[in-house]
Amino acid sequence: MTKIAAPRPSLSHRTSRWFARNLIRIYAGVAFVYLFIPVAYTFAFSFNDAGKSNLVWQGFTLENWKNPCGAPQVCESVVNSLQIGVISTVLAAILGTMIAFALGRHKFKGRKTTNLLIFLPMATPEVVLGASLLAMFLNLRINPGFWTVVIAHVMFCISFVVVTVKARIASLDPRLEQAAMDLYANEKETFRYVTLPLVMPGIAGAALLAFSLSFDDFIITNFNSGIVSTFPKFVYVSAARGIPAQANVIGSAMFFIALIIVIVGQIVSRQRRKG
Repeated sequence: MTKIAAPRPSLSHRTSRWFARNLIRIYAGVAFVYLFIPVAYTFAFSFNDAGKSNLVWQGFTLENWKNPCGAPQVCESVVNSLQIGVISTVLAAILGTMIAFALGRHKFKGRKTTNLLIFLPMATPEVVLGASLLAMFLNLRINPGFWTVVIAHVMFCISFVVVTVKARIASLDPRLEQAAMDLYANEKETFRYVTLPLVMPGIAGAALLAFSLSFDDFIITNFNSGIVSTFPKFVYVSAARGIPAQANVIGSAMFFIALIIVIVGQIVSRQRRKG
């Protein structure tokens, strides 16, 4: 008895099946390329021998990396951004963590309203926030400068800290704190040795998020900085005549530092789970 071979699928059918099986991989690859093309461009042009303008490739050089402060005001703006970012992050992390514990662990009058108000800076356009803060500072006769930027950054960073830390608090197992109290630990000792270490990853993540938001912010900073120059503001002003290659060097360095932090965090997290 002869067997009849099944008809071979057509080329279009095989192609459609292949796309169906690999659609997610294709989408992920396209998204990856789309996200990292600007990073690759920035890194490549950090080696460009371009002088004051960095729009056209002129030749390979390492001078930009040897002298990242070669462009006027570039390092001054980076230092300002770092100082503002660190101060804003510390203040936002402390205040945001306290608010998160208050909202997550206590019931009080106005709690729902406070929860709603926390989300307002996240939902409000930055143009509105920047203009409103500038109007407030001018009405109070406070000249825009370094500390007005810090106040503005703390204001919008607190919301992200509260949301992140509050989610971490909600995921805690209350039996761990109860066990500590059963072993005669008072409330302060329980908070210090049990609760705080468990919440610390959330606080650290919120602090990193707050710092990146502060360092990267341009719109609110541009409204409230006065004559103080930050790195995003420097890049914006320089774009009219061509961003210097040193700005690409600093941008690339910041990207690789952030990448290293993420990789180290993933390694530490995996080791903790295995342990």
